[in-house]
Amino acid sequence: MRNTLRMPAALAALAVAAALPASAQDLPGEDKGHSDNVQALSHIQLTDSGFSATDIELEQDMNRPFAYVGRVITEFGFDVFDLSDPSNATLLTSWRIENQDLHQPFGAMDGKIFWDAGRNYYVQSFQFGGDPDLDLGAIVFDVTDLPDPDGVREVARIRAPDMPGGFHNIFIYKHSDGRPLLLTTTNGGVVNMYDLRKVVAGEDGLAGAIPIPEGMATGNPPFGVPFYHDMYAAYDPATGQDKFYGGGTGGYHIYDISDTDAPAHLFSIAGIPTVPWGHTFTPSPDGRYAVGEVEHQYSPLRIFDLGPGQSGEAKTINRSIAAWTADWKNLQHNHEVRWPYVFVSGYEDGLWVFSLEDPENPTTVAHFDTYPGPPGIGLCADNKCNGAFGVDVRNEDGLIVISDSWTGFWTFRMDGFDGWNGEDYGMPNLSSVQDWENGPAPREATD
Repeated sequence: MRNTLRMPAALAALAVAAALPASAQDLPGEDKGHSDNVQALSHIQLTDSGFSATDIELEQDMNRPFAYVGRVITEFGFDVFDLSDPSNATLLTSWRIENQDLHQPFGAMDGKIFWDAGRNYYVQSFQFGGDPDLDLGAIVFDVTDLPDPDGVREVARIRAPDMPGGFHNIFIYKHSDGRPLLLTTTNGGVVNMYDLRKVVAGEDGLAGAIPIPEGMATGNPPFGVPFYHDMYAAYDPATGQDKFYGGGTGGYHIYDISDTDAPAHLFSIAGIPTVPWGHTFTPSPDGRYAVGEVEHQYSPLRIFDLGPGQSGEAKTINRSIAAWTADWKNLQHNHEVRWPYVFVSGYEDGLWVFSLEDPENPTTVAHFDTYPGPPGIGLCADNKCNGAFGVDVRNEDGLIVISDSWTGFWTFRMDGFDGWNGEDYGMPNLSSVQDWENGPAPREATD
């Protein structure tokens, strides 16, 4: 490589991925089967062998039954699936970046949709290990014309030449001031915020940056440099604030981003020896509890009580109140919270669902093994990062989708889960799903 991939979350992974044996899917593995209350509706294998798929994004409008999956390692782009009939999902179209043979892995990492001014958009993040496009962070596509197979039109590219290495993760949030904000990881130890209206209009669109809190920016194992890995943003009706929840150096950090020009650090989850850094971090709809992941073997998902931090009583929270794991020998990757349920893409363990009805006693609800292949041939230092990579949930009808890095695209139903609205559970109707038409309630002055 002329240039090295500097995004901390991906260090050393490329060589491992390239070394995965083509015949590995034929080796014996442990198939954990599935619980009786979850049914696989569709399965589409994306490649004959190898690590090929990353995150998944599911459109929420029932009139737009589309899902998007990023492609990496050997193909750089994304696939679009038609879920008009979830029991008979089909590959609708694919997009690949130009000059495939000149690009170096990873590829397309994370994807998110947004709606603005009557148009539908899909944003795909990229992370390349060298020229060309070492500075390419994301591409914005107008997908309004789907299901026309030619209905994917590139409208803008977001580059970060001062912090090359791409965007490992992204999140799109409808800010209470009305702007659709793209939040991105960077190689500069900050999360960048972009005004997508300006980006679509051909402008730079950079709207602010969220730093690692002071005192934690000196780096820590395993990466040695300050970084954010994953992020989430949500409106807090109790305080009238737009809040950022990020996992990275030192643990998990919460900011007030109501003023994107001046993000204000509220509190952190830090000082926990077994949590040297944060990966995925998602709060409950009311912001009281949160689920946190650390990406190393034997590490469970941890449940945190954010109450002392949200109330201003504590600047640092240094203990969890509970933990959950599918298999103590493995680790889980991403998750989606639809309170009280947590939907997990569990790498070698496949799809898992657990309940936080009692946050101090998480209980398993359902599971389906999408990766019955051999253990220990994936990414990460422990070779455990293979299998169910991404998960998403359609709130309208409860459809569940999984992107498995090895076995491809899946759709599921879980008995008794026919859709989700937070108000049915005594919660604000807030999740990773955004109300693009109305947005969160406008900010109001608080006492």
